Amino acid sequence: MPHPLMYEQDNFVVLETNQPERFLTTSELLEKLANTLQQLTFDDLPPDVQKFQSVTEQAQYLINTSCELDVGAGKYLQWYAVRLEK
Repeated sequence: MPHPLMYEQDNFVVLETNQPERFLTTSELLEKLANTLQQLTFDDLPPDVQKFQSVTEQAQYLINTSCELDVGAGKYLQWYAVRLEK
């Protein structure tokens, strides 16, 4: 049986157009995604994200189910769970 630690997502590496890679906590990623979602029009959101009313719910759904968001032609926003050594 897998160890529960395998499913903890406390830190993410974020890759974004014209930006260096950044490491964010879950709450920082939630805030980043919420800010990004607010800048997109509702029709530009993926259909499964549109079913959520609040931006926070949409952002949390993306963290739980995806690793990228289409933010426009020639742009990208991707995030991947990572385990940082202490």
